[in-house]
Amino acid sequence: MNTDTRTADADPSIAHPQIAHPQIAQPQIAQPVVRGRSHGRASLVWIIPIAAALIGLSLVVQALWQRGPTITVTFASAEGIEPGKTKVKYKNVDIGDVTGLALSADRTRVVATVDLAKEAAPFAVAGSRFWVVRPRLAGSGISGLGTLLSGAYIGVDAGQGDEGRSAFVGEEEPPVVPSDVPGRRFVLHADDVGSLDIGSPVFFRRVQVGHVESFTLDPDGRRTTMGIFVKAPYERFVTAGSRFWHASGVDLRMDAAGLKLETQSLATILLGGVAFESPDTGGPVQSAAAQAAEEGAHFNLAADRVEALKSPDGTPETLVLHFQQSIRGLAAGAPVDFRGVEIGQVRSVSVEYDPAGTDFVSSVRIDVYPQRLGRVSDAFPESMPQDRRRALLADLVQRGMRAQLRSGNLLTGQLYVAVDFFPQASPAQFDPQLDPLELPTVPGDLQEMQQQVQSILRKLDRLPFDTLGQDAHRLMAAAEATVTQLGSVARRADRETMPEVRLAIRDLRQTLATVQGSIAGDSPLLLEIRQALRGVSDATRSVKALTDGLDRSPESLLRGKKETTR
Repeated sequence: MNTDTRTADADPSIAHPQIAHPQIAQPQIAQPVVRGRSHGRASLVWIIPIAAALIGLSLVVQALWQRGPTITVTFASAEGIEPGKTKVKYKNVDIGDVTGLALSADRTRVVATVDLAKEAAPFAVAGSRFWVVRPRLAGSGISGLGTLLSGAYIGVDAGQGDEGRSAFVGEEEPPVVPSDVPGRRFVLHADDVGSLDIGSPVFFRRVQVGHVESFTLDPDGRRTTMGIFVKAPYERFVTAGSRFWHASGVDLRMDAAGLKLETQSLATILLGGVAFESPDTGGPVQSAAAQAAEEGAHFNLAADRVEALKSPDGTPETLVLHFQQSIRGLAAGAPVDFRGVEIGQVRSVSVEYDPAGTDFVSSVRIDVYPQRLGRVSDAFPESMPQDRRRALLADLVQRGMRAQLRSGNLLTGQLYVAVDFFPQASPAQFDPQLDPLELPTVPGDLQEMQQQVQSILRKLDRLPFDTLGQDAHRLMAAAEATVTQLGSVARRADRETMPEVRLAIRDLRQTLATVQGSIAGDSPLLLEIRQALRGVSDATRSVKALTDGLDRSPESLLRGKKETTR
């Protein structure tokens, strides 16, 4: 307050502008008129920012309106995926973009954030599959070559469910068959996959009708399970009685019918394949509902067509065979033969120690299918109790049923097991309580031949070769004396008969000389022969003249010859 007073006192012109300085003349200044702000009229300067704000808001609303759901897809790696560049495509149509990449919580996978378009909202449902499209070589062929120039993208296969989902696990391999392709899926069980791969073709009568979609190893590790897809309208040919087999590579067989070469196509030779046939539908296809197998039906996959089309085998009987000989050339899978009919195969081959005989024996396990014996299999129905089956087998053993190793190929030395009746076989013990049962054996054909040769050699060894040699020496001496005597007799006969032979030869020479002289050039006999020949020639000419005259005048034979007038 004091400060303001001093200031005003020091400069009165400032504190009181209306009071003029007594020594300076001040001009008259008009007083400003203060008016209130008008509220009825807007300023034009605000139109531009308001318009920009409205346009931006409309764009935001439009973006939010067109924006679809946001999902996450996890992959094993982020190879080929770039945020802001990688697209999500369905049938080569863009339906979304990858907006971010991050590691999963356990750092084992990559999580890709995908913004789908509004029209792609039906893809965010359970059952949809996502995978990275890049160049691949599979059983179905080469795919993804277009990504060499455009770059990798995420492919999608729409699910068929209605349950919404925002998190998906990406597939490492693209699906072989899209979910919208009509057809049916079936399950095959096999000992191994062979040369099959995901995408391998499925054939019916050499026509490609489907693909192999997947294969996994069974939990026990003994067999494999494969999933196949047969597209419409060929799925109706898969019936409950269909037989499936490996159509991989080349099937070369040589049997009594000759040499056979079978293959489905060139692709199966390189990549493998599956073929099937329905023996019970040889005629026109009946009602599809009555013939077609259900979705997800299970079938066994055989090694080849011959094995697949065999009669049903039923449950095999496992038997153990013990041989006291070498089994070199016998391998797992070798046939078990009964009088020319293959009734099973060898499961395993091993060597066991026999405490009773303090020796090692060859142990062979075989699987026998009684159902392959046709009507004979009625003696072993599957419904028969186990004790009765064992009692029946014991009776067959008592009647001479034995197993024997035989040579299947003399060039390769391969062996097979033959089951037959040997009435002359030695009695054998059969224990029906063993598990598995042991079938008695007899020596193989080669072993039997070897035993016969050894028996002959033992008999020869017992022969007294020294005494036989002395006897042979005496016999040779006697023969030499006999030849000497015969020679002396021949020389004596030659001295007595040779003069007479010489005389006979001399007389024969004289006779031949006489004959030759009688037919020489001017001999009387030769002249007489020549005259006789001339007479025959004249007679021939006369006969020819007579026949010519009769030919010209046949009436002359009755009337006589007419005289010629001169």
